[in-house]
Amino acid sequence: MTSRSCATGLLASRLVSDNSSDRQVRILDAVLELLSTKGISGVSMRAVAREAGVSLGLVNYHYVDKVGLIAAALRRIEDDDLAIVAPDPSLPAVDQLKVALGKVAKPEFLTAHYLALRLQLWALATANEEFARINAEAQERYRQGLVALIAGARPHLSQAECANRAADIDVIQNWIWLSALIGIDHRAVDRAVRQCESIALRD
Repeated sequence: MTSRSCATGLLASRLVSDNSSDRQVRILDAVLELLSTKGISGVSMRAVAREAGVSLGLVNYHYVDKVGLIAAALRRIEDDDLAIVAPDPSLPAVDQLKVALGKVAKPEFLTAHYLALRLQLWALATANEEFARINAEAQERYRQGLVALIAGARPHLSQAECANRAADIDVIQNWIWLSALIGIDHRAVDRAVRQCESIALRD
């Protein structure tokens, strides 16, 4: 095989892989859209295929059943949550923490659409043991991300104290999202973010 044909084959393989990845993204986007607007009862393999604009066969190819579909969507949201507490090495430790705490109150997280989705995702934990496990593990990883940021900003604190502060902050952040469902008071949200900073940074 010539170098040109090798390169062509690699490019074709990459394009197939990229297309497959794009279709999976569309499928998971469709799951999240249906969860947000119709709840778990509105999610089916056929409904997801229709929402994503792909064939039912393709959905069945990537995911065995509805549980697998929703589990994959939950992990997608977990990745988004972990990005909130991902450290930014370009910033001082205290600023890394403050930036992460402020992300929860970004406009994209306070839309009715996103908050309805978040409520549905929390409710899933009561519907299926696998969903409950994924939610619990995701929350633990998120809190560990907070612990790492707090420890970086306040290195004299014990691991247990960092964990306690992370748990308190997590509760407040969930309150921000839940209360925003019934109406956003931006000043109250700002105060809640400042309270999280105070909890994390107090000596």
